[in-house]
Amino acid sequence: MNNSQKTEEFYQRLKAQLEENFSWPSTYLYKFIVPSDPEKITAIKDIFANSGADLQTKESSKGTFTSVSVKVRMKSPDAVIEKYLEVSKVEGVISL
Repeated sequence: MNNSQKTEEFYQRLKAQLEENFSWPSTYLYKFIVPSDPEKITAIKDIFANSGADLQTKESSKGTFTSVSVKVRMKSPDAVIEKYLEVSKVEGVISL
């Protein structure tokens, strides 16, 4: 199984869990770990711009990484997954 298939299966499972555990539209909390690079943090902020998102950042004790929490009202599981896919294009980001 290649990475593309694994990724697709992951998002299919996530969609099923979101449909089962949330009533849509709903507030969703994204959590990301990103290298402490202002450009990468700005890229994540830009993805959620104009969405009414509450975005908070916290730098690690050594300053190497920054956690980014994004609380935002989403319309559907597909919309949640769409944002994960957009953020995954930012190099070095880990989605939690």
